[in-house]
Amino acid sequence: MRESPGVGSNRRYGAHYDRLMDARILERLATEYPLQSLTDRELRRDELPVTRDPRPRPCRAWVRFGPHSLLVDAVVVVWNELACGIEFSCGDKRLRCWVWANAVSPPPDNPLVRS
Repeated sequence: MRESPGVGSNRRYGAHYDRLMDARILERLATEYPLQSLTDRELRRDELPVTRDPRPRPCRAWVRFGPHSLLVDAVVVVWNELACGIEFSCGDKRLRCWVWANAVSPPPDNPLVRS
């Protein structure tokens, strides 16, 4: 049985308003806390080769701003066997960081369908 939306919710445009709220949360965290990235030591930069993709792949990735983690829509620009270098938008800025490979997943087939 499908649960009905609560009072004041909008079933037709719910996904749109969820994305707007996610963007506000991201912008607020980005202004209050620094974006964290993996260190050269964690990336084992001297040991592991890095692959750069000429056509960055879309993904969903967990990023950290200070003590807060957030799932963002991003693209994988570079990677090695341990981590991915991602790029994502925050307002009018493009942010980049390195995250562990298991923090990255393919985007859902249809962003309007939520499970």
